[in-house]
Amino acid sequence: MKKHNFNPGPSILPQFTIDGCVEALKDFSGTGLSLLEVSHRSKEFEAVNDEAMALISELLGIPAGYHVLFLGGGASTQFFTVPYNLLEKKAAYLNTGTWASGAIKQAKLFGEVEVVASSEDRNFTYIPKGYSVPSDADYFHFTTNNTIYGTELLTDPKVAIPLVADMSSDIFSRPVDVSRYALIYAGAQKNLGPAGVTVIIMREDILGKVSRPLPEMVDYRTHIKAKSLKNTPPVFAIYASLLTLRWLKQLGGLKEMEKLNIAKASLLYDAIDESRIFTGTVAKEDRSRMNVCFVMKEGYQDMEEEFAKFAGSKGMVGIKGHRSVGGFRASLYNALPLDSVKALVGCMQEFEKAHAK
Repeated sequence: MKKHNFNPGPSILPQFTIDGCVEALKDFSGTGLSLLEVSHRSKEFEAVNDEAMALISELLGIPAGYHVLFLGGGASTQFFTVPYNLLEKKAAYLNTGTWASGAIKQAKLFGEVEVVASSEDRNFTYIPKGYSVPSDADYFHFTTNNTIYGTELLTDPKVAIPLVADMSSDIFSRPVDVSRYALIYAGAQKNLGPAGVTVIIMREDILGKVSRPLPEMVDYRTHIKAKSLKNTPPVFAIYASLLTLRWLKQLGGLKEMEKLNIAKASLLYDAIDESRIFTGTVAKEDRSRMNVCFVMKEGYQDMEEEFAKFAGSKGMVGIKGHRSVGGFRASLYNALPLDSVKALVGCMQEFEKAHAK
C-alpha cells in the first residue's frame, strides 16, 4: 500500500533527494568512500558546501552583502544565538505560537523584550494585525509559519529596524524578498533536508554591534570567515539539502513551487470547508499552506480516533494533530505530491459519506 507522508517534521523528502543520498552513502562523488565517512575538508565536500550556498542565493535571489551559513543545533539554537549577536538594549517580538514563545523566552536572557502583539488569547489561531514596532528596538523577530497551530504570514513586513525571521517550516515554499530581512534562519527538516542542519541568511552589516563578549562558536562572524567549516559540519544533512536545492531548480524555482503549494492547500481547505463533519481551526485569512489543521465538528468529536484509524488504513501517515490543538494536521511541504492531497481528501470524503448524520 502506498504511504502518503504528512509528517510535520522530519518530513517527506523528494525521491530525487533520497535516491541521490542512497548512491552517495555507497560511493560519494567517485571517492570510493561513503558520504558518512568522507572528510569535510576534502575538495569533494567543499564543492558540495559551495554549491549549496550558491543555489540558496540563486533560488531566493539574495542580494550582495549577505552571507549563507550551515550550522548545527537546530532552529531552537538560533533562539539564543540571534539575541546573543544582535540584542544590545531592546528587541521586539511577535508571538504567534510555541516557537515564537520559545524565542521570546531566550531573548529575555540578553535584554529587554517587547512583545508587540500576541495571538495567545485565541490559542494562536490567527496572526495579530495592526500592531506597531518600536523604532528604538535593535531588531524585530517573527515566525513566518506556525507548524503547530497552522497559521502563516505570507507577506514580508516593512519595518524601519532590522527584521529577523524564523522560516523553518516555509522557507523555499514561495519567493521571499530577502532584502527586507537582516537575518533569516530555518531548520532544514521541513522543506530542505533531514534534521541536523540549520540555514542562516544574514546581512553582514548587522554584526559586531553588541558590547558583550561572544563565545567563538556563537559568533556568526566565526562561521562567515570559515564558510561554515569552523568545526565538523553535518555533512550528510548538507548534502541532502544540496540535492533538494537542485530538485527545486529543476522544477523551475520558487515561483513554480508556490503555484503547486497553493494548489495543494486550496484543495484540502476546500474539502474541509465543504465538509459536514470536519472543520478548520484557524482564521481563514491566516491559514498556512504548509500545515493544515482541522478537527471534527460538534457532534462528531467522538469519531476522531475512528477517523485516525481509517486514515491510517488508507496509507495516511502523520496526520495526528499536535496536543496543543488536537484533531488532525496535514503537513503539505514541498516534496508532498498533489496526488497525496487528493488521496487524503478522498479518504475524508469516504469517511464522511459513511458517518455523516
